[in-house]
Amino acid sequence: MNLNQVTIPTADLQKSIDFYQTMGLELIVHAPPRYARFLCPDGQATFSLHLVEEVLPNPHYVIYFECADLHQKVATLKQDGIIFKKDPTDENWLWREARLFDPFGNQICLYFAGENRINPPWKV
Repeated sequence: MNLNQVTIPTADLQKSIDFYQTMGLELIVHAPPRYARFLCPDGQATFSLHLVEEVLPNPHYVIYFECADLHQKVATLKQDGIIFKKDPTDENWLWREARLFDPFGNQICLYFAGENRINPPWKV
């Protein structure tokens, strides 16, 4: 089994498409007015948007994108006008993370974990 995609809500499809393209995702399906899907730049995972009337941000979920070049990615995105809630920070679970929100309040974590993503020292 392999994860294909995660779909999140948006109240403005084009605004969200623009944001996620700025983040570096490749638009591969555009079915206005309700749906768009992206290919993540590394690997084969996809990420999609579905138009809804109102997005109710949920603080309990976070969308994680791993970036081998985290510092450069964050610097580039800042130059492109993306605002970060938290700059890259070393966390005690051995990941380096930066946090931001998309235009509709969906929380995003850009991170680098390397080998610790799947094989942390406390792995079962």
